[in-house]
Amino acid sequence: MTRPLVITDCDEVLMHMVVPFAEWVDAEHGVIFRIEDASFAGALKRKECGTPLEAAEVWPLLDGFFRNEMKRQYPIPGAMAAMATIGAEADIVVLTNVGPEHQQARIDQLARHDFHAPVIGSRGGKGEPVRRLIEQYRPPVAVFIDDLAGQHRSVAEEAPEVWRLHFVGEPAIAGRVAASPHAHARIDDWKTATRWIMTRLAENIPAPAPQPV
Repeated sequence: MTRPLVITDCDEVLMHMVVPFAEWVDAEHGVIFRIEDASFAGALKRKECGTPLEAAEVWPLLDGFFRNEMKRQYPIPGAMAAMATIGAEADIVVLTNVGPEHQQARIDQLARHDFHAPVIGSRGGKGEPVRRLIEQYRPPVAVFIDDLAGQHRSVAEEAPEVWRLHFVGEPAIAGRVAASPHAHARIDDWKTATRWIMTRLAENIPAPAPQPV
C-alpha cells in the first residue's frame, strides 16, 4: 500500500530566507531589501540613492545568494521536528523554486539539519510538478505546503485533490501576506500545522473538489 505524500516548499516554510537575504544584500551589495513589503517587486533599492533595482538585476542577486550564501539560512522554528513527525507517516518531497542548478545545494543544506528527502529544484508554477509527483507516487492522500498564494492557485488548478496549506514561517512578512483563497488552511506555526497535516493524513481522504462559481 502506498503511503501519503507531503510536498513542501523550503524558503519561509522550512528555512528562513528573506531575512538572511536582506542582511546579505545590505552588507555585500549596498542594497536595502524592504522585507516588510512581502514581495520582491520594488522592494530592492540602492542604499546610496533609494532607486529601485531593475527587474534584470534581481535574479543575479538571488542566484548569487543561492549559489554561495545558503549557509546564512536557518530553520523555521519547529520545521525539522515537524518533518520528522510527518515523515514517520508519509513520504515527503521538497519542491523548491531555486531551479535545477541549485537543487544539490538545497539537498546539502537540508542534510546539514539532518533532514533527508527528495528535492526538486523547479521554476514557475508548481501545479504541473505536483501533478507529476501524484502520478509517480499515487498516494491515497497528499498535502501541499507553500508560502506563496500563487502556488496554491497553480496546484488547485492542476491537482485539486491535493490538500493545500498556506504557511508563511517568517514573522517579518507573515502579517502582510493575505491568506490564499486557493488553500484549505492558513497556518504559520509548525506545532499547529503539524496537527492539521497529521489529521489530513489520518483521515486519508483526498481534498474535496472545488465548488463551481
